[in-house]
Amino acid sequence: MSSFAADYRIIDPHVHVWKHDPEYPFAKEARPPARDATPEMLLDLMKANGVSNTVIIQVIHYRYDNSYLAGVLKRYPRYFQGVSRVDPLDAAAPDHLSRLVTEQGFKGVRLSPAGNTAGDWIHGPLMPPLWKRCGELKVPMTVLAPITRMPEVGALIEQFPDLTVVIDHMADCPVDQPKELEKLIALRRYPKVFVKVSHTWSLSHQPYPYLDAQEHVKRLHEAFGPQRLMWATDWPIVEQTANATYSNALRIVRDDMKFLNDDDKHWMLSKTIERVWPFE
Repeated sequence: MSSFAADYRIIDPHVHVWKHDPEYPFAKEARPPARDATPEMLLDLMKANGVSNTVIIQVIHYRYDNSYLAGVLKRYPRYFQGVSRVDPLDAAAPDHLSRLVTEQGFKGVRLSPAGNTAGDWIHGPLMPPLWKRCGELKVPMTVLAPITRMPEVGALIEQFPDLTVVIDHMADCPVDQPKELEKLIALRRYPKVFVKVSHTWSLSHQPYPYLDAQEHVKRLHEAFGPQRLMWATDWPIVEQTANATYSNALRIVRDDMKFLNDDDKHWMLSKTIERVWPFE
């Protein structure tokens, strides 16, 4: 590990956990991997890579039943915070979110509108009440959406400019469509928008260190500054890409983004994340 990393704790703001366990059944329509991704496996990886704390995102395999993750958070409060999911097509979603936050300690919610018509609810009437409740609860809204959805996300942010919003995985902007990244860059005018510069490994058409995808990170760094960017592993999803690992997802930011200085890395590996998800 580079020497500068010893001066602060590294926090991973995006992983998933699940376990094949009849006590916590997957959603009927889910097709989870045969493998487990348990918090104990994650803790071993964190320890081996010098990562102190992690934000766990409710995995889609359970859909809107956050019970498994709630149990994980209760068992390991020192290490983890959690981001829930609620059904975006349910008018009761704001109340569900309130219970998840106030009774089970979740620190936000994630929405995942698809790029096709199945995700058109992002500009529907159920969104403003949910975003408003998120603001009232003072927890961040996390959005996984393709780059084509960023103008619609921006329209919601315009209505709720005081709400902290985190855009996952650079909006998965294809590296061969660099002009499309401007749709994400346009959100820089909202000071409470943050971006995860993850998925370099899945967006890239090149081997590690994914220099083509690093061009996206470089442009986002110039637009948002390191104070609004954060790394992430997306474990265990990262392991589905050839030669991509938890360790490499850290190493690429810590060691191999040559345009970042030590202060940039301090923000992107730690301080930015604590602006959104502060750990004791």
